[in-house]
Amino acid sequence: SMLGFTMLLFFAATGITLNHPTWFGASEQSVRDEAGTLPEEFQVVPPSTADTAEAAEATVDKLGIAEWLRSSHQLKGRVSEFDVSEFEIMLVFKGPGYSADIFIDPASGEYTLMETTTGAIAVLNDLHKGRDSGLQWSWVIDISAIITILMSLSGFGLLFYLKRRRTTGLLTAVAGTVLLVAAWILWVP
Repeated sequence: SMLGFTMLLFFAATGITLNHPTWFGASEQSVRDEAGTLPEEFQVVPPSTADTAEAAEATVDKLGIAEWLRSSHQLKGRVSEFDVSEFEIMLVFKGPGYSADIFIDPASGEYTLMETTTGAIAVLNDLHKGRDSGLQWSWVIDISAIITILMSLSGFGLLFYLKRRRTTGLLTAVAGTVLLVAAWILWVP
């Protein structure tokens, strides 16, 4: 159980902060707006209406643009969207408690950037939910859930070896289950 101690404490504490985000300032956001023009090397020739969407997208150096914007504006997170159309290029960076939306005019290369950041509690809440945290963090959540299940089952299994506490323990487990189901039925719309 000590292997899962920090994980259990993290998910229990962030369960409270998720349930009451205003108590800890998790709903507060900071927004930064900027504008600029892409360097000429990334300028996009707008596709004609006869061109296909795939042809339009092929003319855009997605990696180059994303990394130039990342370094120029100290953007964080990973690129979660990169959409190219005749009229607009949209690029979104996402991370726990973080978002940066960039809209580029393909004709002029001018762009607007809106970066939204949140506090530490909101970042922890996003980690709890696995929001914008990547595949590896998803594995951490799954492994944490498995460890919690194993700890619960091993504790329940130990109860069967303790004759003096077996009946009390089983009744307590049944009472906890009945209370949980009753709360669900009575209080959840």
